[in-house]
Amino acid sequence: MSGQPAGGSAEARSTDPVDVVRAFLAALDRLDVDAALGYAASDIVYQNVPLPPARGKSAFEKQMRFLARYGSGFEARVHHIAADGPVVLTERTDVLAAGRWRAEFWVCGTFEVSGGEIVLWRDYFDWTTVLAASARGGVRALAQVVRSTAGRAARR
Repeated sequence: MSGQPAGGSAEARSTDPVDVVRAFLAALDRLDVDAALGYAASDIVYQNVPLPPARGKSAFEKQMRFLARYGSGFEARVHHIAADGPVVLTERTDVLAAGRWRAEFWVCGTFEVSGGEIVLWRDYFDWTTVLAASARGGVRALAQVVRSTAGRAARR
């Protein structure tokens, strides 16, 4: 990582909290961990409630690199976004993908932005919904494999 903020020079990048969160989520959509890290403060706190938080950029980077290494896709479909000063609230559908597996689930997120950097990212979602979406994604992936295998066998 070059140390330069994502999106160019510090002068060219917006420090508006909503703009920062949108740009950060767009970097994650591209699985561009380096660009996403450019929006993270050195003391960032990242938490998927009720799991323990990752504290500091190093711990945060480890989780983001895990997502990029084992996932083949991420999408944050923002339905609503609102700010109260440095605090940005999002209501989203997050989509996780790994190979043929795909899970979509509802998420509410809280971001705190200071000086154009995210100092807090805390997501809230229903774990039952995530597990159900994961199971549906697994069934769909398995069905695709079975159809693909059956199609190849029929062509022989």
